[in-house]
Amino acid sequence: MAALVAENFRFLSLFFKSKDVMIFNGLVALGTVGSEELFSVVAFNCPCSPARNYIYGLAAIGVPALALFLIGVIWNNHTWNLVAECHKRGTKNFSAAATFLLFGSIMGRASVAPITWSVISLLRGEAYICALSEFVKPSSLDKFPSEYGAEVLAKFPCRDVPANLTKFRDEVTRRLRYESQLFGWLLIGIVAVLVFLTKCLKHCCSPRRTAEVHSRILAAKNVKQFFGFVALDKEEKELVQEFPVEGVQPSPQWNAITGVYIYRENKGFPLYSRLHKWAKGVEGNGPTPEGHELLFLAS
Repeated sequence: MAALVAENFRFLSLFFKSKDVMIFNGLVALGTVGSEELFSVVAFNCPCSPARNYIYGLAAIGVPALALFLIGVIWNNHTWNLVAECHKRGTKNFSAAATFLLFGSIMGRASVAPITWSVISLLRGEAYICALSEFVKPSSLDKFPSEYGAEVLAKFPCRDVPANLTKFRDEVTRRLRYESQLFGWLLIGIVAVLVFLTKCLKHCCSPRRTAEVHSRILAAKNVKQFFGFVALDKEEKELVQEFPVEGVQPSPQWNAITGVYIYRENKGFPLYSRLHKWAKGVEGNGPTPEGHELLFLAS
């Protein structure tokens, strides 16, 4: 029983370790949702005053999102790795494409919380209604009394209006909530499309043919070791016979070659990738660690 529990615990730990980025982003999003709900209940209080509503509503959405974004950038270790490398070596030998990918990784991870905050704020609609209620045109409201203007419209979010304007307040609130939620859903759709395109670009720009063949051959060996035999088609049999695999590379070697290599210099000679750097080191007469510097992009 103890062995079974230990094996299950090891499986769960490996699973969560392999999904650490996804789980971390999920926890950040959940924490942001809870914080936004708490803020709406405890701290949000529309001033219901012309000119102040707009500033307060935008600040309620934008300022926390900006703060969360800056916190995400500050907490990302790769931000400070990049800053230290720029301070030490400068940027003259950086690859523009790889640097862009590194910045994209930092900004992407830092954007999870602020985007979640903005989406939840827009779906709730309170800040949007507070910000824009005074800008609703009275002429767009059927039979709206002409003696009332922006000052009364600014009070609609607080429900502090004369009784004869109750139906107009409900109509304005419903209209602005619809707009706010529409923008929220659009933001979700835009983010989803960007994430999808980023994933596609990442896989398209990362050739993995050799790694795929290696994994298939190793899987066949593992199955044969477990069952005593393995059923393979003609193509797989040819792969196993042509490319014998004795084992797998340890994690330090994988860590040494994975990521985006953006510093390309070794005493005037180019180093095209982290794999190239590792191979030069294996040759025995390659560069020493002091001969070049590299920056890495987290997986």
